[in-house]
Amino acid sequence: MAGLKNLKKRRRIQVILVAAVALALSTAMVGYAMRDGINFFRAPTQVAEEPPAPNEVFRLGGLVEEGTLVRGQGETVTFSVTDGGASIPVAYTGVLPDLFEEGQGMIGTGRYINGIFEASEILAKHDETYMPKEVMDALKDQGVYQDPNG
Repeated sequence: MAGLKNLKKRRRIQVILVAAVALALSTAMVGYAMRDGINFFRAPTQVAEEPPAPNEVFRLGGLVEEGTLVRGQGETVTFSVTDGGASIPVAYTGVLPDLFEEGQGMIGTGRYINGIFEASEILAKHDETYMPKEVMDALKDQGVYQDPNG
């Protein structure tokens, strides 16, 4: 009888250890898979004050600065994004969203390399009153945002 109890106890410990190892392994795999999937938002002022590493992917948002939109040869477009406190030059190769224009809010995903934000994706507003929350908060912090609804 004592041998059977000892066997059950040993099996229970083995199951608990295997479950703990599986949990640790799955947590590590999820963390590894998400290492590039989490993109932090930064306003132009934050990027100017503390530039991120060239290999860090993040989101930059603000207003497209008036008079800076330049369409180059092919699909390359350059412009500056501002939050009223700082202005960051952006280079993007691709097709811009239909509603993208100067003076409007945008968010781009990409890397900050040699003083230029190289965007891999650009998102623009989807109607006249929409402004992404992160962009609105950054503009409010700089005292630039004016609520169109009053």
